[in-house]
Amino acid sequence: MLNVLIVGASGYSGAELVNYIHRHKFARIKKILVSKDSISLGKLFSDLHPEYTNIINLTFESMESFNLIKGNIDAVFLATDHNVSHVLVPFFMKHNCIVLDLSGAYRVNNIDVYSKYYGFIHNYQNILKQSIYGLAEWNYKKIQKAQLIAVPGCYATCIQLGLKPLVEANILCKSYIPIVNAISGVSGAGRQPNINNSFCEVSLFPYNIFKHRHTPEIVENLGIPIIFIPHLGAFSRGIIATITCKLKSNFKLIDLYNIYHNFYKNKRLIRIHKNTLPSIKGIVKLPFCDIGFAIKDKYLVIITTEDNLLKGAAAQAVQCFNIRFGFSETESII
Repeated sequence: MLNVLIVGASGYSGAELVNYIHRHKFARIKKILVSKDSISLGKLFSDLHPEYTNIINLTFESMESFNLIKGNIDAVFLATDHNVSHVLVPFFMKHNCIVLDLSGAYRVNNIDVYSKYYGFIHNYQNILKQSIYGLAEWNYKKIQKAQLIAVPGCYATCIQLGLKPLVEANILCKSYIPIVNAISGVSGAGRQPNINNSFCEVSLFPYNIFKHRHTPEIVENLGIPIIFIPHLGAFSRGIIATITCKLKSNFKLIDLYNIYHNFYKNKRLIRIHKNTLPSIKGIVKLPFCDIGFAIKDKYLVIITTEDNLLKGAAAQAVQCFNIRFGFSETESII
């Protein structure tokens, strides 16, 4: 039985992590931790997340209780802000823990990205070089040996899973940059109250065009440029992306389906739609990424959907955990 810490368990993604690991056959949660200034400190997990009343009876403890590391911790999940993860990752690695970081602090190799897109100077370039990008369906072998796994961003997961089979098959027209319009529910902005994620204020609007921090992550790992236009929608959770691209030659819809089916045929968390298109309704509170298509001449529109808190965060983190420790890839997830 593996001993697990979850840091940042009071947030939406952190709560989903707690749920997955709580029901995992081969892992147990030793502690759930928050910052020393958190209003959640000392409260029960079920006080914040009442759906787990009489199911998960854990108390939020301070991250400053670092002496507990001596108590044989195998893995640590960091559902924390990138500034926090930036500092905590080296500490936990020093104590020989396997670290799964859900923030953006160790996702991108280009160190200049952090000052430009994240607003901080990265001080651990040597550790950054050791980080393995946790796009689970594509980095399986590297994840198996990693000590630090950087779980991809929610948008980045949805977009890359949609485009990567075409990149690998080398059938995209290089003169036409894929254009991505993606809409996320407000839970993607986190649990802290903010006027920008109040349902009385949110309608549907684009934001951070050409400067969203997931853009360099996607470009670095896909190896192609994209134009990414994120939107915030007036719904709680889920992401839907429409990706418009051009192919080198004409393909039939069945040809595209076969390409995706062959790439993902053994991947249980990817669902390929043959005659229908994915929707938010079809994936909310489920750990899948759904992919569908529409094609006209050489122009292809890929539609991808996921729950941003699950396949876009917690489910993929646990999927990476399972891969790293040799369990069934979907243990506790489905």
